[in-house]
Amino acid sequence: MKLILMLMLTLAVVDAHGAGNSTPRSPMKVGIVGMVHGHVESFLKGGALTPAGGILNRSDVQLVGIVEPDQKLFESYAQRYHLSPSLHFRSIQEMVSQARPQAVLVFTAPSEHRRVIEECAALGVHVMVEKPLTISYKDAIAIQDAAQRGNIHVLVNLETSWYASNTAAFQLLRQGALGPIAKTVFRDGHAGPKLIGVQPEFLSFLTDPRQNGAGALFDFGCYGANLMTWLMDGETPLSVTAVTTQLQPSLYPEVDDEGEIVLTYKNAVAIVQASWNWPFNLKQMDVYGRTGYAKSIDSERIEVRKEKEPEGRITKGESLNIPYDDPLHYMTALLDGDIREGNSLSSLSNNMTVSEILDAARQSAKTGKTVSLPLTQ
Repeated sequence: MKLILMLMLTLAVVDAHGAGNSTPRSPMKVGIVGMVHGHVESFLKGGALTPAGGILNRSDVQLVGIVEPDQKLFESYAQRYHLSPSLHFRSIQEMVSQARPQAVLVFTAPSEHRRVIEECAALGVHVMVEKPLTISYKDAIAIQDAAQRGNIHVLVNLETSWYASNTAAFQLLRQGALGPIAKTVFRDGHAGPKLIGVQPEFLSFLTDPRQNGAGALFDFGCYGANLMTWLMDGETPLSVTAVTTQLQPSLYPEVDDEGEIVLTYKNAVAIVQASWNWPFNLKQMDVYGRTGYAKSIDSERIEVRKEKEPEGRITKGESLNIPYDDPLHYMTALLDGDIREGNSLSSLSNNMTVSEILDAARQSAKTGKTVSLPLTQ
């Protein structure tokens, strides 16, 4: 009897992920809102943000509509990726009523996230936005309220969510292999959006504090805040201290290009280094426990050193299993009820804390004072 039950459970798990199923699930229907965020390209053709491949090259997702007010911008992508003109809609309302997407992927400036999510929530459509969730904690609370009213999922996509190295470090910490967490250091960024040649429409909002919230502080500070909230099981820091500067003021006259954030917790501290001044792309995480450390070098490699070991060992994290390997796999599994959000890296609850941290960091950098949490509204 036990053997039969085990077999049934195994088959149920296999079926939940579509493997070995003679009648595979229909693809998840998604719409796109906005094309000014350069990450839309990765979602269309595939890249680091979509490890399982772009929407146009996979069978588990179907693109049913695009809302982009700039006709020329839509046409440029349509020509490049052979998108049908019939995919183009004038509004979210029109796209939802005619194409009926289950979820919307948002590639607008962060300042537009609240409006888009509120519209989608009123229509009962789930949403995934590109990081960060939004530009203020006030907007984050409004987003949370809208999601609850509309009974929708709101997810935030961050590239580091799908890194095998980060998951390996997280698991070592959970297993007690590093001892209790004491300190973390996060390094995220690149040489700057101007120097790496992002699309003009992308550069336009990244360097506008009204649309992006800040410069590097928000653009890359969100990664460390997100990962630390995950490592700390959702715990909110007691205080936030931040310093920002402009090392390239001629390129970014209105926003910071360098941000350092210190997060203090009851039993741990985190240092978040967000920069548009690195010599090359960096997304690294160092986790220090009381008896060892785990350092994510890149998306795969991790260096681990434990108590009494003379030096660290560099290995590769184990490949992540579906649906934890890719944002679209994750969203599909969530919508199908196969998994629960909890305090996942993509979850609204995690990214609410991230919004609070970033807002506090902006306040701290402006005033030169440490900001205590929770923020008062």
